[in-house]
Amino acid sequence: MRLTLRRAVAAGSMLALIGAVAPAAAAHAQDDPRSCRDLLGADTPAYVQCHWLATPEEAREIALFWGADDNANLKEAAPYPGRFIDCAAPGSSCPAPPDGGAEGDENSPLPEDAEEGGTPECETGGQECAVGGSEPGGDGTVAGPETGTGTGTAKTATAQTGPNGQTGQTGQAGQTGQVAAQPPTAAEVAAAAQTPGGQAVTAARTAGLRVWLDTELADDWKAGPAAFAAAVKRIGALAARPEVAGIRFSTQLGYDATFTTHEEVAAFAAAASAALRQAAPGKQLGVHTVVPEFACGAVEACKTETAKRYPLLAPERIESYLSAGGVDQLTLDGGLLRGGYTTWKIDAKTARRNQSIQLRARAWDVLTRVAAEETGLVGDVSAQEVADRISAPLRDGAAQQVNVWTRLQDAQGGVKRLTAWEALERLGPLQRRMAAVYDPATPETDTAADLKKIAEVFGQVYLTTA
Repeated sequence: MRLTLRRAVAAGSMLALIGAVAPAAAAHAQDDPRSCRDLLGADTPAYVQCHWLATPEEAREIALFWGADDNANLKEAAPYPGRFIDCAAPGSSCPAPPDGGAEGDENSPLPEDAEEGGTPECETGGQECAVGGSEPGGDGTVAGPETGTGTGTAKTATAQTGPNGQTGQTGQAGQTGQVAAQPPTAAEVAAAAQTPGGQAVTAARTAGLRVWLDTELADDWKAGPAAFAAAVKRIGALAARPEVAGIRFSTQLGYDATFTTHEEVAAFAAAASAALRQAAPGKQLGVHTVVPEFACGAVEACKTETAKRYPLLAPERIESYLSAGGVDQLTLDGGLLRGGYTTWKIDAKTARRNQSIQLRARAWDVLTRVAAEETGLVGDVSAQEVADRISAPLRDGAAQQVNVWTRLQDAQGGVKRLTAWEALERLGPLQRRMAAVYDPATPETDTAADLKKIAEVFGQVYLTTA
């Protein structure tokens, strides 16, 4: 069922939206109380403007309006009337088609002088065909590769050499020196289902959770083709089951010390994506990382320092392998947003807002599905803090889902656990957009019981898999 704008505002945590608009005169931005142009970078073109569609104060009033009297206004809301005209209705006036053209829809018969179909004109080999003289692409131009996500064949790009002589190409076709992977046999799938990881997948699905496998292939790739092939085969057998929706094949990509050059990161991402597309066809693929510059907003000193400190995490670096089509989901960690920018007097709220604006301005949601990851809800946290951290990325359009860690171990070996179950239960309307990051190797009670409890508040689970 399609939601009206009013219902969408209410269901999407009923909070404010930020929009990028182009007003008639950019010079008026400084005098506009709804302008948020100051959050954009100094190099942003003048015609790009940031405009609050709802200020924080207005957002509060919106939330109170829809939530008052046990959501009475939301329950009584009706679909917004459409703006369609029935040209056949008495009193209706519809303009005639320009240049004498015919009017109609997809069910209307063809005009009398129209020719249906045509003789295909194909090149030698029958690979590229056109009808009526138009080349592939429909408008007389050659159709280029389509950037997107999902299970389609990834695109071809420049080859890059990784460690151990591996050559990585962004894409699946024409790869040289990459691991040749095959879908697992029925026997291999059955054997994988009996492993601890396979049993966790079964328990998660029984509890009604959408399942992702959360693994790390970077070390295997660096160890050489044999180790990488074995890891891909193991994960492919576990992911072949219909319960598994996707595979997250790397965490902290480009942030930790695993890679030292962008060429290594890009080669690994391409190789892992290509191999998993073959070993686990039909499964979504994801990575986890962070883009520190996004939180800087318009503070140039901050952007300069983060670019120097995290050279592999520059936005254009991340976007290069998103554009290649090998990553269906990008998860951005929120750890640095809290306290990582105090040097430039950027608090956590402002850092998160800056990141949201950058994500929307760059339209990364067109290249991939964006998720936010929260490690800060373990231990003692207030119900308000839980609600804010879960709803903020969704409200601001910075993510389509939020992943929450259920257990966190610090450098000293101390462990903090997720305790805010009651606060999470109150976010019921967002359940499908919330995912738990859970390691079956360290259960609180036992894996089945843990996953059953997780399913009470979360719609998805990322199962840590060795």
